[in-house]
Amino acid sequence: MTTLTPARLHGSSPLTQLTVLTSRSLRVVVADWQVTVFGLVQPIFMLLVISQVFGSMADPSLFPSGVSYIDFLMPGILITTGIGPAIGAGVGLIKDMENGIMARFRSLPIQLYWVMFGRSLSELVRAAAQIGVMLLGAVAFIGFAPPGGVTGALGTLGIAIAVTWSLTWLFLAFGACTRSPQAMQSLGFLAVFPLTFASSAFVPVAVLPGWLQAVAEVNPLTPAVEAARRLTLDQPVDGTVATAVLASLTVGAAAMVVATLGIRRRVAPN
Repeated sequence: MTTLTPARLHGSSPLTQLTVLTSRSLRVVVADWQVTVFGLVQPIFMLLVISQVFGSMADPSLFPSGVSYIDFLMPGILITTGIGPAIGAGVGLIKDMENGIMARFRSLPIQLYWVMFGRSLSELVRAAAQIGVMLLGAVAFIGFAPPGGVTGALGTLGIAIAVTWSLTWLFLAFGACTRSPQAMQSLGFLAVFPLTFASSAFVPVAVLPGWLQAVAEVNPLTPAVEAARRLTLDQPVDGTVATAVLASLTVGAAAMVVATLGIRRRVAPN
């Protein structure tokens, strides 16, 4: 007599899981066309406002010879654009836990960290689209013509993507440890100001008050902005690019570990 052994359910390959979960997150992002359009327009609106407000007060002597405030500002704007999508990743993760999606994922033969990887990749796509639209808008509307040319712009784009990746995992880690989307949004709102204004994104660090200079020096976005600015302005990069990328990878890797441990603890069965 033959004994039938129940078939074991094997999960799909990691690449398939990542592809499917990334597609799911992207569909959520573009499901509402109004949110998508506003998300693309918002960076251009912010660029126009900041360039006009700060540009009207900027002292040309504070910038390198022949460098306009727009050329000085653009790298900082491009680097800080990823903060919005990064916060969105944390909020989305909390909503998935609230509506039971993460619990359903746990009942399937998939790894939870691929869920977060998929969300991080979808936010990278979103940030890349915003940065691309902003670059085109800056060239079309405010005459942005970086001395570094296409090479410098592509290098800046790469640094911006690396920064967005690290910030996305940082806010995913926050999301794994936060109980409500409202709390996550408040935390993101608090984080925006020191990350953007307490850095060299909008003004040289030398013109900031002493205590704010100290904050800017340890701000993880400052080396990224400086590296992007040197690429954009066609200045010697020295070790700034390597420092910026290494800082982003370090922050992202540490946050990835915290996010993975946090999500396992949150959705673990009682």
